[in-house]
Amino acid sequence: MRLLLVEDDSLLAESLQRQLSSAGFSVDAIATASGADQLGRQEDYRVVVLDLGLPDGNGLEVLRGWRARGLTMPVVILTARSDWQDKVSGLKAGADDYLAKPFQTEELLARLDALIRRSEGRVDSMLCAGRFKLDENRQVLATPDGEEHPLTGTEFRLLRCLMSRPGQLFSKERLLEQVYNLDESPTHNAIEAYIRRLRKLAGKDAIVTRRGQGYMFNALD
Repeated sequence: MRLLLVEDDSLLAESLQRQLSSAGFSVDAIATASGADQLGRQEDYRVVVLDLGLPDGNGLEVLRGWRARGLTMPVVILTARSDWQDKVSGLKAGADDYLAKPFQTEELLARLDALIRRSEGRVDSMLCAGRFKLDENRQVLATPDGEEHPLTGTEFRLLRCLMSRPGQLFSKERLLEQVYNLDESPTHNAIEAYIRRLRKLAGKDAIVTRRGQGYMFNALD
């Protein structure tokens, strides 16, 4: 659930960062085209929110550069422009969706959720792995025994990462990249602590440890 927010309006960026974080995203915010281009190439983002009018360049050129390099993360364009030609240009450059300012954050969140579900081949906000169900809207885990467990933001992001690919091994480094943004400085011990907490909710066998390699989610079918 790692997200790159490219927006040069500081007030809007701060507001969006708070609301996106509350919705379960780990947000990196940048205000320039050059910074966005670099982060998009270096980091592993699940989705990008990209403003077009940036102080040092055009967001469309950044997007074209990403696509030319084969980067396929979903991108939602934010812009003050409402002309249909700008929308067409954005979509032709490789955008997956388009939202004109001003907008409601709820609409942006709905569009982001839809893009992520589509990229994962899902049609609703329930992420299922075996008999486990993760409600992304409520950030609640339903276990096979029928119990529901509310999650903190970090617990939700970590569990969602593991449950999105059951049986796949995630190293601690990769989990840190997906769960925390660039402004935070967590250690491997933080991942270990959250894994212990999640095992108390999901059961000790739900998350498997490969010593020296990392963790994977066991769907327990």
